Amino acid sequence: MPPLRSALIAAFAATLMAASWAATEPAEAPPAKSKVSKSTADHTKFKELQQHFDSGPAVTRACLTCHTEASKQIHSTQHWNWEYRNPQTNQLLGKRHVINNFCTSVQSNLGSCASCHIGYGMKDDKFDFTSQENVDCLVCHDTTGKYKKPGGFAGNPVVKDTEFPAGSGKIIRGIDLSEISQKVGKSSRMTCGTACHFTGGGGDGVKHGDLDTSLEMPDKDLDVHMDAKGLNFTCATCHKTDGHQVPGSRYAPTAKDKDGAHLRGQADATNPTTCPACHGQRPHKGEDKLNDHTAKVACQTCHIPAFARGDVPTKMSWDWSTAGKRGPNGKPLVITNADGHPTYNGIKGDFVLDENVKPDYVWFNGRVDYTLADTKVDKAQQPIYINKFAGSAADGQSLIWPVKLFRGKQAFDPVGGTLVVTHLAGNDDTAYWTNLDWEKAVGAGMASVNRTFSGKVDFIETVSMWPITHMVAPKAKALRCGDCHSQGGRLDKVEGLYIPGRDHNLLVDGLGWLAAGGVLVVTLLHGGLRIVRRRR
Repeated sequence: MPPLRSALIAAFAATLMAASWAATEPAEAPPAKSKVSKSTADHTKFKELQQHFDSGPAVTRACLTCHTEASKQIHSTQHWNWEYRNPQTNQLLGKRHVINNFCTSVQSNLGSCASCHIGYGMKDDKFDFTSQENVDCLVCHDTTGKYKKPGGFAGNPVVKDTEFPAGSGKIIRGIDLSEISQKVGKSSRMTCGTACHFTGGGGDGVKHGDLDTSLEMPDKDLDVHMDAKGLNFTCATCHKTDGHQVPGSRYAPTAKDKDGAHLRGQADATNPTTCPACHGQRPHKGEDKLNDHTAKVACQTCHIPAFARGDVPTKMSWDWSTAGKRGPNGKPLVITNADGHPTYNGIKGDFVLDENVKPDYVWFNGRVDYTLADTKVDKAQQPIYINKFAGSAADGQSLIWPVKLFRGKQAFDPVGGTLVVTHLAGNDDTAYWTNLDWEKAVGAGMASVNRTFSGKVDFIETVSMWPITHMVAPKAKALRCGDCHSQGGRLDKVEGLYIPGRDHNLLVDGLGWLAAGGVLVVTLLHGGLRIVRRRR
């Protein structure tokens, strides 16, 4: 090849290689994509929110300039009214009416209890439930984690540094409502949980057992749905609201969902919080025998093997009868366990705490009967059920459900024969947490609800039932067959059905062994004949 030709070919090849490099390695990298907000509104740009707010209602008035119907929607909810008429029992329920066996009653204690109400200014029975500006938008829509409603302020936030109680030297720092209002967003586990439901009943994890602050950022082992690095469900993912109506009330539970899975975009009136609402009636793929269990066993029974699994103990019992002790300094005595959790408090009595608790199991058909303020109680019949789940194996409506049985010992009027309202919180001389005087505190509490009080106080054992439905474990940690199909197993006390492995019947067992023996004999004969024929 002539030198000139060779040189031209080499130059051409070099040009092609340079072009290739230029195509694969551009001189400048493409600009990074900017993060696009998922919200259609940036509240920092709303002039209505660019002002100083001196109260919660002032924020709400600003919210209502755009969200014109929000307060009206809230007014029709149980969250707002704290009231529910059960159509099955005709009992008038809700926080304004029931008596419980932890803090006993919100009545006469509204100034403190209202820190969990979605409103402002509920200090007594004169609260205006028709007021639109008294609706608290921030308690559900705060995204900063800075919004607080301390007890004792009737559900109002503190906007400037305040000494409370007066003369105590303790300062509650004020919060910036303008900053918080400009950063509102969807509800979260923190707003639904940490602000209210995780800490209801007097502290973290007290009531439910399956709701506590460990669910703020849980891992998969604690809850497969709320797993912060996985599905990351918020409360509203299941408790999906429509017009601010939140489904899934404990006053109107769905014990047995007979409907199939909800179809996205298709309207229906069934409860979206049930397990079948997502998983359908036959959730176990290729496992017909497991699917047969859904006719008698709630999903939660197998898939929540224990509650209080997030290193936060739950109260299992609360004995008010031992309250009233003072320490050497004259203040109410407090005793804590090795983990720093109170097991005795002079203003509340004795507690029993526990973690990783195996639930109790009951038949449940959705009906709940309550012991109310006017229900007659008899100490000879204790324990008295504050609320009792109805159901049986024979009614065709019940499933076996896991429950937490919360045991208490609380004040009642032995002459009138009823549970009582006790005035607990407040700086006045009639509040039990101030004076440790039962007769005076009960007298004030009963007067606040216009009920007769004999002047005598005794104590009675009580039990309340709480359905276990959160802290769903991974399927690998669900119950196994032997957990129930065995003597002394999980369902040992559940009556009304025959459970193989737990129960024994001479006739049934005899027929079963006969059938098994027959299968064995036939198998051996068949195998023997095949061997003989093969040898021939």
